[in-house]
Amino acid sequence: MGEAQELQLHVIEAQEPNLAEDEAIITRPPFPTSKGGYKWWLLVAFYIFIILSGQTVATLLGRLYYNKGGNSKWMQTIVGTAGFPFLLPLLIYFYRKPSIPNQINTANNSSPSIITLALLYAALGIFSAGDNLMYAYGLLYLPVSTYSLVCATQLAFNVLFSYFLNSLKLTPVLLNSVVLLTISASLLALHSESDGSTGITKVRYVIGFLCTLGASALLSLILSLYELSFEKILKKKTFTVILEMQIYPAIVASSVCVVGLFASGEWKSLKGEMELIGGVSYVMIIAWTAVGWTVFTVGALGLIFEVSSLFANVISTTALPIIPIFGVIFFHDKMDGVKVVALILALWGFISYMYQNYLDYFKTKALTSLSTEASESSNTSALL
Repeated sequence: MGEAQELQLHVIEAQEPNLAEDEAIITRPPFPTSKGGYKWWLLVAFYIFIILSGQTVATLLGRLYYNKGGNSKWMQTIVGTAGFPFLLPLLIYFYRKPSIPNQINTANNSSPSIITLALLYAALGIFSAGDNLMYAYGLLYLPVSTYSLVCATQLAFNVLFSYFLNSLKLTPVLLNSVVLLTISASLLALHSESDGSTGITKVRYVIGFLCTLGASALLSLILSLYELSFEKILKKKTFTVILEMQIYPAIVASSVCVVGLFASGEWKSLKGEMELIGGVSYVMIIAWTAVGWTVFTVGALGLIFEVSSLFANVISTTALPIIPIFGVIFFHDKMDGVKVVALILALWGFISYMYQNYLDYFKTKALTSLSTEASESSNTSALL
């Protein structure tokens, strides 16, 4: 019995270093085994749906705004974050019902201080306002094709920031997904029919390019910072946290944008825009654009919260080739072979990413099972 016990202890000791090494490989598994139930999968599917629908609706309405004669870059900046009041009733509801289905008990229940939260919300809000403004300048000074092409780089930036800030493990399947989605968006952008930049000076063109590139990098950084904040600062697993991370930074961002709107003097042109587009139509376009971006942000934060910032960015990039389909329906755009190929590549890239998550999920499950068996064997040996 003594020799058998000694041999079993040697086996367990030999397994433990390998187990630790394997666990280090998947620092933050995309689909943790503790969240593998069907309710969690339905929640992720819901977030995917609202991020795709919100981005599509907001983009189409933004295009409608410019088509009807709108020209205020600060107004387009504001609508990116000004929809937070629509979430206040939902936040109040969850404040009154703290025990929601997706709440998970954590080992560390300590809450961050008010000062820490205030600094966090202020930083994220200011970053968001600056990011939206740079996107507005980019769209103003660049052809649509070039603008879309540069925007597609945000996925590559997100991989970089996720690697350094969120312990992302780079795999061939994951890189294949990123490359396919980037090519899909780039192919669609290069084929854009509005490829002229008439009336734009070389200086403004360079400013627009740098602003769009900086906005893509900043957006990727913001998404990674959201993920880092969920893990290291907030440490809570409730839907209320997602709403708070949307509403409070949005209040800061919207306030900054309102100051910019009045400081720049663009507020004087809003009355003319409203008369040109029509009062009711103008208000409806602005309001529903704000709602669309708010829904998109909630979906993005939900996916960051439940999976990762890269996953949220993958879903967002997948929507780029889908939007032209609705453009064909509502704006009578042409749907040719290049757009179909772009859509196929986007779906292929999305499937590749989901396949990598599938592999990581079962690897994590196997490691958890091995760890449990090793622990049980150790307890049995101790009793013997």
